[in-house]
Amino acid sequence: MERKELEAKVIELVAMAYGEDAENVNLETTFKDDLGGASIQMVGLVSEIENELDVMVSLQDASACATVGDLVDKVEEEM
Repeated sequence: MERKELEAKVIELVAMAYGEDAENVNLETTFKDDLGGASIQMVGLVSEIENELDVMVSLQDASACATVGDLVDKVEEEM
């Protein structure tokens, strides 16, 4: 999967998990300040990443990501 394609898919999954419109989410979007960072939403997001992208990212690693871009980097590392 190309990087741009991966970025778009992760943004889509983040938007879905956090109840946002995908056009309001970008690589600089922060989980804590911009999305409200509830841990239950991160659990759902990690599950969706595993289901949709067939990539195992630990909840601990995903939770350590400050921005959506950080999460994309982490997913890319695990591919």
